[in-house]
Amino acid sequence: MDPTRREQLLEILKERSVCRGSFTLASGAQSDLYIDAKQTTQDPRGAILVGRVGWDLVKRVARERQVAVDCIGGLTMGADPITSSIGIFAHLENPSSTLQTFTVRKAPKAHGRHKLIEGNFSPGDSAVIVDDVITTGGSTLQAIEAVKQAGGNIAFVLVLVDREEGGRENIEKHGYAVVPIFTRADLVASHAVGRPGTAVA
Repeated sequence: MDPTRREQLLEILKERSVCRGSFTLASGAQSDLYIDAKQTTQDPRGAILVGRVGWDLVKRVARERQVAVDCIGGLTMGADPITSSIGIFAHLENPSSTLQTFTVRKAPKAHGRHKLIEGNFSPGDSAVIVDDVITTGGSTLQAIEAVKQAGGNIAFVLVLVDREEGGRENIEKHGYAVVPIFTRADLVASHAVGRPGTAVA
């Protein structure tokens, strides 16, 4: 992984996505820190860096763990821009790449083919599960279960930010390796900028 690109991505996260204040998280827990990751993952420059840094990390971890990676995806919508960025950069780097991307719905589609997994996923695929931020790990585990039920295998989990509040441990106790690009400690370093505010996440 290019340390310069990682540092650039970290600075964008600190500037655009770190909010300080009083927040209610999706888990119902209270926190003094909210990470609005989409402010980074849906920013064009941020998206390019997410793709480059994320794909480098996927390749390295796959080599280290000696696992194949056929596709990458996660629960909508936090995972969606990350998945797309990594998939696009994989093909820009190597046009013959076979990496595919998919999205896991929160509930099966109510019409048409009634699919829970959209995009390019097939039974037997080895998948990297993506999430933008993990707190308890619930949304990540939901995506894992959907992929397993559809006949997929889990290579590992890639997360943009681990809030270090038990989510990683919760996922790993189910038997899945979690690879964070950044942790809460990275984001709250003394030189972090952060934006004030109050929100319900």
